[in-house]
Amino acid sequence: MPSRSLTDAFKSHPVHRDHKHLDFSSLQELPDSYAWTQPDENYNSSTREDNFGSESVPIIDLNDPNALKLIGYACKTWGAFQITNHGIQKELLDNIETTSRSLFSLPSEQKLKAARSPEGVSGYGHARISSFFSKLMWSEGFTIVGSPLEHFRQLWPQDYNKFCDIIEEYETEMNKLAGRLMWLMLGSLGISKSDIKWSTPKGEFKGASAALQLNSYPACPDPDRAMGLAAHTDSTLLTILYQNNTSGLQVRREGTASWVTVPPVPGALVVNVGDLLHILSNGLYPSILHRAVVNKKLHRLSIAYLYGPPASVQISPLSRLLGPGRLPLYRPITWKEYLGTKARYFNKALSSIRLNEHNYNTVEVS
Repeated sequence: MPSRSLTDAFKSHPVHRDHKHLDFSSLQELPDSYAWTQPDENYNSSTREDNFGSESVPIIDLNDPNALKLIGYACKTWGAFQITNHGIQKELLDNIETTSRSLFSLPSEQKLKAARSPEGVSGYGHARISSFFSKLMWSEGFTIVGSPLEHFRQLWPQDYNKFCDIIEEYETEMNKLAGRLMWLMLGSLGISKSDIKWSTPKGEFKGASAALQLNSYPACPDPDRAMGLAAHTDSTLLTILYQNNTSGLQVRREGTASWVTVPPVPGALVVNVGDLLHILSNGLYPSILHRAVVNKKLHRLSIAYLYGPPASVQISPLSRLLGPGRLPLYRPITWKEYLGTKARYFNKALSSIRLNEHNYNTVEVS
């Protein structure tokens, strides 16, 4: 199964973070274990405001005749953009939000019946990246790789089929959209179907892997000292994010120090470049650093579709983008191997596989 590469990668790098799953709604004060303060690199109070007046990521209508060019510019300058007229029906977006809200509204003891194991990838729990930080994050998550049936039976003994059907439909539609976006992003680089050996003649990415990540960011008594999800890049080709109408997503453009809010736009989806597309583009399309901050009064939900290549495919800079003076910056790597690298080095993973001038003559570019 395509998802097995994800499962196997995480089995090799178990997360042993021993802390209780708090009932966030019962807390009137922020526990010290959740208090993020300077000089932590993820915390910067001067950039935490929801400043919608400042420049933010582009919003692109996929029906726009110039969509290819607009996406290329957004990928190069931001590493992220929002899309409208993407073909995902509002009813399905409402259903996936309702499913997420229902899940996270369950009692803690019920959610823990579907807890993710230390070496697992699927199930309920805290973000895997939490093991890299001394402070805890004001959030909870649920990861789905493959069928959620086993876990959903634990959560909803009577209604699990209804929620499984919603997840299955959402994953199917997201897979189609991800394939479409891949070709728009690759096409903006001048890449054709013949350049991608792991696509079919019709341009389908057979055997592509994916995971669905449901995130909950409860209202927080002291949001200026808390962190919903610490700064990170995604270990994907691309990520498609649906967020409810509560603000919280922030991005930081490459080479800048400021965090910029990505405001929720009704019906829109956020797309961001992942580390693997960063590698494919030889750094032309940077994977964007992003994080989630929390709100004092409002509960935020987001649903991320994490899209990657087949397990056995070696990802390396595309030969069409190379030439005299444009040497490959990264060595070939599979998604499974890269997930293991990310589990060890976190945000330094890309740097760890970057080539230097002594390596160039020993790497075969495909």
